[in-house]
Amino acid sequence: MLTQTTSRVLEPSDLDAALAVLDREPVANAFVTSRVQVAGLDPWRLGGEMWGWYEDGMLTSLCYAGANLVPICATPRAIRAFADRARRAGRRCSSIVGPADATAPLWRLLEPSWGPAREVRPHQPLMVTDHMPADIAPDPYVRRIRKDEMETIMPACVAMFTEEVGVSPLAGDGGLLYQARVAELVGSGRSFARLDQDGKVVFKAEIGAATDRACQIQGVWVAPEYRGQGLAAPGMAAVLRYALADVAPVVSLYVNDFNTAARRAYRRVGFQEVGSFMSILF
Repeated sequence: MLTQTTSRVLEPSDLDAALAVLDREPVANAFVTSRVQVAGLDPWRLGGEMWGWYEDGMLTSLCYAGANLVPICATPRAIRAFADRARRAGRRCSSIVGPADATAPLWRLLEPSWGPAREVRPHQPLMVTDHMPADIAPDPYVRRIRKDEMETIMPACVAMFTEEVGVSPLAGDGGLLYQARVAELVGSGRSFARLDQDGKVVFKAEIGAATDRACQIQGVWVAPEYRGQGLAAPGMAAVLRYALADVAPVVSLYVNDFNTAARRAYRRVGFQEVGSFMSILF
């Protein structure tokens, strides 16, 4: 047993202890929890390492180091340890993302060696709801995307990602990893859209991370030519209905603070701000 403060890469045998830490904040940690529940802690299956911080022999903080660097329930001493490990390893991630109170100090420690970032988004409200809105009817035309509709949904997914992140998901590997992720969501029945009469996507969203306690809506997008027509709130209500009925009792999302139209639509559907995320994009 470890009897001092230390950090190390977790092993598959540490799974129960890691899940106990993740379970302390089921909404904020839904993204990482969902991956760990499926893949365990084996780096090849998880898509990255899970770093653990121990105090007096007990695992108290985590940091997922994969395509994203994600601090989890991280104390100040854990953040310093994770920053030291990240500096030694060198930057391999495309972003740092997580609760702002841990991500901000982690970035301050890493910026001298990892910076400059392409973009820093210091305040992304975390929003949550556990019930359907009373005054917004779900859009009856929003439905699950079928496996044979990948060619229909993919252009909308690419457009959303490019608009949101500022780079195309097709760069690098030609979009193979991104297409696989979209296919995974479609195959699991967690990709939703409304199509117009020509079969073009006018609204879409996915239920990304999902555990038995919480799930996270992501990739919300309205086609530019349909914006301002009131599609977002009913569309979100439709996806929320699916999420509450089929996935988890609590539904969350996080949004850029400057996206006032989206925040207004989410509030209309009943989402309330309960915290703040932060993202550093490279």
